[in-house]
Amino acid sequence: MAHAPDAAESPGTLAAGVQISVATLKTPIGTLQITAATDSVLYIDLPGRHVARRDDPMLRRLLSRTRTPALRAALEELREYFAGLRHTFDVHVAPVGTEFQRRVWQAISDIPFGETASYGELAAALGEPHLARAVGAAAGANPIPIIIPCHRVIGADGSMTGYGGGLKMKVRLLRHEGALLA
Repeated sequence: MAHAPDAAESPGTLAAGVQISVATLKTPIGTLQITAATDSVLYIDLPGRHVARRDDPMLRRLLSRTRTPALRAALEELREYFAGLRHTFDVHVAPVGTEFQRRVWQAISDIPFGETASYGELAAALGEPHLARAVGAAAGANPIPIIIPCHRVIGADGSMTGYGGGLKMKVRLLRHEGALLA
């Protein structure tokens, strides 16, 4: 997943000279908005959910008229994913969050295509078995859904639990991956 920020760089800030590009992609679950820096994906906004706003003054100042390499790669990989041709993502991501959130997002990224894990299982894998709710909160704050596949995280009893795009979208993604039968 994402590399740790350099000492000169703090989470939530972008280094000088960074270019940002934004594009939309029509998918079977609706239109996604992808925001990427030159070398990494920063956000994927699900339909009806907008984390990265094009009218944000800082974003507008850095916005490039051309697509960055990371944005082009993300668009291609997402198209392949929805076409059933890709099960893992290679594009670099740089989600901004706390150290705990980034640990959770890495653990979520390790859940294989077509499989699920519970919040409790992830908490235990992180060595924090008592933090299942905190894992759920971190999953809910995931700024790069689908590539960081938080839709693969379910309740301990196998139930569908919260998802930024709604439970119907979560079910559609899990069916797409074969983790749920029709």
